[in-house]
Amino acid sequence: MKLYFTPRTRATRLRWLLEELEEPYELVRVDASKQGDFPALVDGDVTLFEASAICLIHLADRFPERHLAPPPGSSERGQYYQWMSFAEGSLEPVVMKFHEHAHLPEEKKTGLQQENLAQYRNRLNDVLKVVETTLKGREVLVGEHFTAADLMMAAILHLAHTLKLLEGHPLLEEYLMKHTKRPACRKAVS
Repeated sequence: MKLYFTPRTRATRLRWLLEELEEPYELVRVDASKQGDFPALVDGDVTLFEASAICLIHLADRFPERHLAPPPGSSERGQYYQWMSFAEGSLEPVVMKFHEHAHLPEEKKTGLQQENLAQYRNRLNDVLKVVETTLKGREVLVGEHFTAADLMMAAILHLAHTLKLLEGHPLLEEYLMKHTKRPACRKAVS
């Protein structure tokens, strides 16, 4: 396998997953300024791009013995898809609004943007409550062990934590710290 990779992008999720799989892969660093910042994975005859559920599901399903996805047809499979979609479709867009604002030059930050951030803060809190409710008394989102859904959620929560958006959410901070201390994650971000 070959991963075309730009550090500090969604490609890190794929690298983390590849490290969890403990399968050999070649890492090809890509200059985002010249070729864009979306990752691509070449796996034999299959080429996939975007670090979305397609790539994560493909890899998790390709190596079922690693148990990074519930088996197809199991009662947990729907929840797995739900959390993969929720992380990218509900949590990440809100977190990215704060990320974009944080990287604006000071002269471009306006009162209107501050009002919008307040609305996004309310949405973020609603989304985080959904995750917190599920994690009460649990260490993972689905089943009894870490899956690619936890990887996806932890990766996005890491960005939220970096932006200081998890203050007041100790359960999510604990979940994040537990999963980002995994050896595969540490290697993926090195």
